[in-house]
Amino acid sequence: MIKINTEKLNLFYGDFHALIDVNLKIHKNKITSFIGPSGCGKSTLLRCFNRMNDLIDDVKIYGKVEVNKQNIYKKVDLIQLRRKVGMVFQRPNPFPLSIYENCIYGPKVHSLYQKKNHDDIVFKSLEAVNLWDEVKDKLFSNAMLLSAEQKQRLCIARLLAINAEILLMDEPCSTLDPIATQKIEELLMKLKRTVTVVIVTHNMQQASRISDQTGFFLLGEMIEFDDTLTIFTNPKNNKTQDYIEGKFG
Repeated sequence: MIKINTEKLNLFYGDFHALIDVNLKIHKNKITSFIGPSGCGKSTLLRCFNRMNDLIDDVKIYGKVEVNKQNIYKKVDLIQLRRKVGMVFQRPNPFPLSIYENCIYGPKVHSLYQKKNHDDIVFKSLEAVNLWDEVKDKLFSNAMLLSAEQKQRLCIARLLAINAEILLMDEPCSTLDPIATQKIEELLMKLKRTVTVVIVTHNMQQASRISDQTGFFLLGEMIEFDDTLTIFTNPKNNKTQDYIEGKFG
């Protein structure tokens, strides 16, 4: 099943053409990685999927972006879109509240559950990101006291608590050490059973380890998009091959 579909997607920041005729299909319950040099449009594309680029002045977008077969650049409820399509940023950004309050903040805002169900939401969301056993005795401690890797897992738990279907992850491991990165990668491999993951990464080893599909971007264009094994072992485009071999970027 196709979860996200784009057709001739173009985006401009003022006169700068940041995305050029991007066509791709992202499948449900898969991990899709975007790789390419800095400034090539990967994060910009990610933000198109929940319309976060709308918050930037002088942005113009043309073409089609469909989530669950709905064109999200026509009439759409942005609050509901961003509940279903959540973003995890480069630096973990938990709210300066308790771990417990972080988990129930979204459900309270969206009125998803009655108060009597809050304990269950907290348990299920923290358990889903393998965090429950680590924090169950300090749920009412400030989330800012957690390690960077625990904060990142908490941010993911916040999205699961509001039943997000798609996780957009913008270099979520770039500030983490190798051990913490491994934990996040193992978590994503587990989560793809129930959600769809799209990740921007500069770590090509990470892309090759965890993703099912990979797209290579260069200067705003998607040069190649295929299953990950093909991209890394038998790419069709010489530019993809050169990038993977470290000849530029």
